[in-house]
Amino acid sequence: MSTEYTDKVAVITGASSGIGFATAQAFAKQGAKVVIADVQTEKGEQAVAAIKQAGGEASFVKTDVSDPRQVESLVAQTIATYQRLDFAINNAGIDGDRAPTADCTEENWDRVIDINLKGVWLCMKNQIPQMLKQGRGCIVNIASIAGVVGFQNMPAYCASKGGVIQLTKTAALEYAKQGVRINAVCPGVIKTPMVAGLFEKDPKMEEVLNAGTPIGRLGSPEEIASAILWLCSEHAGFMIGQPVIMDGGFTAQ
Repeated sequence: MSTEYTDKVAVITGASSGIGFATAQAFAKQGAKVVIADVQTEKGEQAVAAIKQAGGEASFVKTDVSDPRQVESLVAQTIATYQRLDFAINNAGIDGDRAPTADCTEENWDRVIDINLKGVWLCMKNQIPQMLKQGRGCIVNIASIAGVVGFQNMPAYCASKGGVIQLTKTAALEYAKQGVRINAVCPGVIKTPMVAGLFEKDPKMEEVLNAGTPIGRLGSPEEIASAILWLCSEHAGFMIGQPVIMDGGFTAQ
């Protein structure tokens, strides 16, 4: 356990499963107090119970990141409970419906952008002022390799994740001298419940994705969580506004 996380407070959105839950576990194991924010109440409470059972400290706040009032309430409840906010991991996101650009519906476009991009902006809009009051803080936004390279039939998702990267860079420059470090992680295909759902629809997809990844396998949520934890550490103190790609070599091809 590292003392730099002990008694610090981490808010993680979309933390009831996948990368978010693995990240919550990673912070809790290092002694941080974790706030799990998610729209899924039952799964969120289960995540809290699992962390507490393992000896960690956690609480749940039901949050739709596309709703300004709920995001404001998330930060307010965090401060009311723990009196501080040290780390913010803006992970909540959806992939949306798949269709070529011309066939993407306005409803799908708005929903994906609202959660994946507007949601990250709303979170930072409320997290940054608290961190400025404290004089320091770290934010890690979860983007995707889909924000770096194109993927067919995912126009809204790719646009949202590209937007997260640019939003991260902009905010990082604005607050770098004020003690708030902001970076992003761009995962490749990771074995999460979202990805598992795709495999159920097309069992051959996992084999295809494994074959298309130079390392020959998909990533794990724990691997991404480790990178997030590092980005929030003093070891990453000189890293500002960077989209850290973790994709098993996919974008190196």
